[in-house]
Amino acid sequence: MFLPHPVIDSLTPAQVRMWDEHFSPEADGNRRPAIEEGIWRRTQDPANAEQSGWTEDESGRRRVVHYRLHYGLDRTQPMERLVLEELYLYVSWLAPAAEIAAHRKELDKWLAEGRWKPTSDEPGSWRRGDLYATIAEYDVHPQDERADRDTPAGFTSLDVTISSEDYTLTRAARNLPWDVLAGGMRVKEQRGTPAYAEDLSGLLDYLPFVVEVGCGTSIEAGIPPLHWLHEVYRVTARSGNDLTQGYAFTLSPADDILVKEVLTDTTRKVDDMVSMFRSVVLAEPTEAHRALKAFHDAGVMVGPVATHNFDRLCAKAGLEEAFMRRYDQRTPYMPFPDGAKALLVIGLHADRRQVQARARERGLKIFYLDTEGVTEKGVYKPYLIEGAREGDVVVRSEATPALLRLAELLNLSV
Repeated sequence: MFLPHPVIDSLTPAQVRMWDEHFSPEADGNRRPAIEEGIWRRTQDPANAEQSGWTEDESGRRRVVHYRLHYGLDRTQPMERLVLEELYLYVSWLAPAAEIAAHRKELDKWLAEGRWKPTSDEPGSWRRGDLYATIAEYDVHPQDERADRDTPAGFTSLDVTISSEDYTLTRAARNLPWDVLAGGMRVKEQRGTPAYAEDLSGLLDYLPFVVEVGCGTSIEAGIPPLHWLHEVYRVTARSGNDLTQGYAFTLSPADDILVKEVLTDTTRKVDDMVSMFRSVVLAEPTEAHRALKAFHDAGVMVGPVATHNFDRLCAKAGLEEAFMRRYDQRTPYMPFPDGAKALLVIGLHADRRQVQARARERGLKIFYLDTEGVTEKGVYKPYLIEGAREGDVVVRSEATPALLRLAELLNLSV
């Protein structure tokens, strides 16, 4: 496996300009759009017993995954191409010692099968092309010592790190998944009894409004949903287009094939890992995004768009973004312009970054635009907005038709 690894073999001049404008510079909030990052920490707890398999006799397992993929333009070819420049993947398991020992033997088999060669740099390290793999075993994990967290009796830990040559992380970045773990499980909101409406005509009484977008608009633009990443990084025992909710966590090392895939079929697995970002770069704003731009230009929508997406689709449509998606459990700053009377939440299941809570504190009316479910093989499966409550309004619809209808009501061209 050699880097840079091609993601899009040739870019048009327009795509190069788009990259330079929307992905090369740092975005607001010190986020670098050219770095894709993900963290999952899965533990066994009574609160997630259905998914984690927790019982009084079966508890203590843990799996942590942290990845960072750095993208850039390769300008050495006749046509610019998008490439993966740097890769970092970290997986940590806490499990009964016998399972960890068995998994350690499997790792040796996979290293040999993938033709990884031991290095003289440090014990427990291997190399294949431009990638390094390191393996570390612990009776007590250093991060558990750091957090003064007990290790269950009879359990040990195993860490695997696969990264590009000379890749370095700051201490804060290395600690980030463990800081997220220390933050505990998110407490879900209590759903109330919101009102339902056929369209967004009620919003006309609450102008101007602020907008928050989740993955709904991105899915309409052809970007895979979040559960695609869950499949790539083997977060849950699921495949296909079913809803993620209710699927068992991958916690047993014997059931975890992520590292096996990277070690034994490296290029194919890296292709899987970069596929989400490829779709992000190629995606174009939809009519829903263009409708939001028309609302903003007309002054009926104000402020930046609070977005949880790293696809830059709102920015591509000419809108300022306030990026909300972060892993440090902190609440990102969200400016609410004076005079705003409502918050329109589009395609977002839960208020993880307290945008809606802060809007309520300011007295804003909350409108939700969401299908509240998916249709699979002709069967509708509910997926209700988590925190909708009394006084809120829910419009069950995809974003594009509902926003175009709102534009008609406002006499705006999209």
